Amino acid sequence: MKFSVATNFQPDLLPALDGFPVSELFGKLPSDSVGGGRASFMLAPLATEQFRAHVQDSAGKGIGFNYLVNPACMDNREYTRKGQAGLERLLDFVEGCGVTAVTVSLPFLLPIIKKRHPRLKVRVGVYARVDCVAKARFWEDLGADCITLESIAVNRDFAMLKAIRQAVRLELQLIANSNCLIFCPLSGQHMVNLSHASQKGHASRGFMIDYCALRCSAQKLIDPSHYLRSEFIRPEDTACYADLGFHSLKILERGAPTAVLAQRVRAYAEGRFSGNLLDLIQPYGYKKGGRRAPGNWGDFMRLARYFFRPGAVKVSGLMRLKRLAEKRGLISAVDGDPVYVDNGALDGFLAGMREINCRETDCSRCGYCAGWAQKAVRVDERYRAEMLELYKEAFAGMYSGELWGMRGEADEQG
Repeated sequence: MKFSVATNFQPDLLPALDGFPVSELFGKLPSDSVGGGRASFMLAPLATEQFRAHVQDSAGKGIGFNYLVNPACMDNREYTRKGQAGLERLLDFVEGCGVTAVTVSLPFLLPIIKKRHPRLKVRVGVYARVDCVAKARFWEDLGADCITLESIAVNRDFAMLKAIRQAVRLELQLIANSNCLIFCPLSGQHMVNLSHASQKGHASRGFMIDYCALRCSAQKLIDPSHYLRSEFIRPEDTACYADLGFHSLKILERGAPTAVLAQRVRAYAEGRFSGNLLDLIQPYGYKKGGRRAPGNWGDFMRLARYFFRPGAVKVSGLMRLKRLAEKRGLISAVDGDPVYVDNGALDGFLAGMREINCRETDCSRCGYCAGWAQKAVRVDERYRAEMLELYKEAFAGMYSGELWGMRGEADEQG
C-alpha cells in the first residue's frame, strides 16, 4: 500500500511520517478563488509562504504534494472571465510552489489543467462521485491520472470494486478512514455547502451551518448501528482490497493534530489497531495532540469572523449551536469516551458484509450491522440523551425559522 495523507501544515508532521509509505500529502489554502471540500472555518490560517515552504519541505523528503481544486460547485464562475482568471492565478501559484498534482471534481476543469499546466498530474476527487464503471471510464478517457472512488457507495461493494478495477488501467484510490453514512442521502448537499464555504468572494463569506454533519451525528446516536453502516476500511481489512488490485489509500483528516495523523498512518501501515475505532475515523474531537486551548484570542477572532453574523442568524440561536458543537466534540476527546467502537470486536465483520448486496437490501430487515453494533459499539446513555435533546432543539429552530428570527413572521402568516 501507498498512502496519500492529509496535511495540517504543522512543522512536526513530516518528521512524524518518516518511515511510512507516504507518497504524497494533500491539502490547500483555507480559501481560494475555487474553493474545496472543507469550509474555511474548519482549517487553521495559512500564509502563502508557509504553504510554499511546506510543499518544498515535502519534496525534500521525496513526498509529492496534491493541491485540492475540488469543489462540487463553483457557482458557474468557471464560465466567466473573472472565474477563469482566478483559476489560472491559482494554478500558476501552486505549480510555482512545486505542487506535483491537483485534484478536481468538475469535468470541465480537467482538460483545462491538462492543456495549460501539463506538468501537473490530475487526480479525480471523491466529490466527482465515481461509483460505477461508466463514470470511471469517462474520467480515464478525459485524461485523469488517478480516481478516488466515491467511498460511501463502493467501499463495501466488492463486486463493483472488482468491475471498476478490471475496466480501467489508471490508478484507483480508496478513502480509508471516513465515516459517512453508507449511500448517504445528504452527501450531495453537503459537498456543495462545503465548497461554497471556502470560496473567496462568495456571498456567504465563509459562513455555513453544517446541517448535514449534525443530521449525520444525530442519526448515529438514534441508531448506533449507523456507526458500522458506514464506509470505513479497518487497518486489518486492507489486504482484502489489495487482493482486488487497490494499493493506494487516502488517509484523512486535514484538521487533525499531528499525533492523530501519525497514529492513523501507523495503523494502516501496520495493518492493525487496538482501541476505539473512532480515533481513526472521527473527523472531530481529537484526544491526541491536544485540543485548542479555551480562551485563545486568535482562535476566537478567527471563528468570530465566520460565525458572528447577526444579520444572517440570531445570535441566541448561534449560541445554541455552539453549545451543541462543543458537546458533540467530546466524542473521543475525553477519558471514558461517550461513544466507543471496539475495533478488536469487529474481526470478521467485513467477511459477512461481502455476502450482502447493500444497494438492494433494507437495513431494517437485514439486521447484520445492528447485530455487530450490539457487540462492538458502546454509547453512554446519559451523553446520548443530552445530545439528542440538543439536536432536537437545534433542528426545531431551523425548521420553524426561529434560528433566523422568522418564527413570529411565519406564525402571523398562518
